[in-house]
Amino acid sequence: MRRRIGTIISLSALLVATALGGAGVMTASAAPAPDAGSSAGGALASDAVVTAMVHDLGLTPAQARQRLRQQATATTLEPKARKAAGSSYGGSWFDQRDGTLVVAVTGARAASAVARTGAATTVVARTAKQLDAAKSAIDTLARTHKAPAGVSSWGVDLQKNQVVVSVRADRAGDPAVRAFVAAAERGDTAQAVTVRTTAAAAPTTLSAGTVGGDPFTSHGIRCSIGFSVIGGFVTAGHCSQAGAAVYGWDGSYVGNFQAGTFPGNDYSWVNVGSGWWTVNVVLGWGTVSDVLVHGSAVAPVGSSVCRSGSTTHWHCGTILGTNETVNYSEGSVYGLTETNVCAEPGDSGGSFISGDQAQGVTSGGYGDCTSGGETWFQPVNPILSAYGLTLQTS
Repeated sequence: MRRRIGTIISLSALLVATALGGAGVMTASAAPAPDAGSSAGGALASDAVVTAMVHDLGLTPAQARQRLRQQATATTLEPKARKAAGSSYGGSWFDQRDGTLVVAVTGARAASAVARTGAATTVVARTAKQLDAAKSAIDTLARTHKAPAGVSSWGVDLQKNQVVVSVRADRAGDPAVRAFVAAAERGDTAQAVTVRTTAAAAPTTLSAGTVGGDPFTSHGIRCSIGFSVIGGFVTAGHCSQAGAAVYGWDGSYVGNFQAGTFPGNDYSWVNVGSGWWTVNVVLGWGTVSDVLVHGSAVAPVGSSVCRSGSTTHWHCGTILGTNETVNYSEGSVYGLTETNVCAEPGDSGGSFISGDQAQGVTSGGYGDCTSGGETWFQPVNPILSAYGLTLQTS
């Protein structure tokens, strides 16, 4: 590929950031938490992300910069606060109103220990371990008795201290749905489970037929690149086909799928060569400046997060939940993160980023960027861990 330098940088950014096109709704080695000058204060990250946060979240530039600083502080503080909570730990999240990390605990002694770290606390009835056990019991139920199409997803809501089963409004009365919900509410963890009615639309993967623009294409579908890794890039598993050739936005050969898995998980990776190379960039699509990726520290629930994809480009929202199971027509996918960021077909595999920290690749969801909706992403750290990959950060 021969391009002007500026163009090549943008295309490389596309390789990093446009893996959204063919992914499904739904989760590598963990990176250190950002330092004080990273995702919150880094000019390259905040200048780009602030513009999008102002547009999508209704913040002023000063409020957006303050939130980025507060989120970076919360991300750094979370491991210390979790350790202080010990076996009483009930989960943690970022409170956008107060700009603080909130840690749930089941006892007053643990609350005092956590408070000494600088985090806010709240006392709850169940530990995170108990909530995870309740959620895992529903996963087991779905594996032995396939979840009906009317059940969209289920996962832990840390702020409610419950496991929430989401049921489509138009299918809530179906006998199969009622039976599945009744089974989920039985047993030792019954009091931890609650039911939520959601939009009538079922969650779907976000793949698309081959079209023009700035995608990558393979075996007749279009997806977006997630993040560059050393030697390639990661994207959604539902975009992959074993050994299939991958072509860039201009139709030139990029590489081949080296591995992929879907359903169960939703991730894959592609080697990069033939004149293409990898850079630590997420494409801003002209909406914002391109964003440099400097790590993959996990942002808490409640944090602002932005998404880049080849169909709807750049949008921002909030992380709503983690470790959720999404029930696609192809099968359930586990360990996904829920957001209220919109997405559309062709955005699959694309980048989710908070500040300058990579969060994950777009899996799927429901709704669109006109009427709104919800989108899940596959966290990036498990992808890196599964394939022994290293995130490109320089």
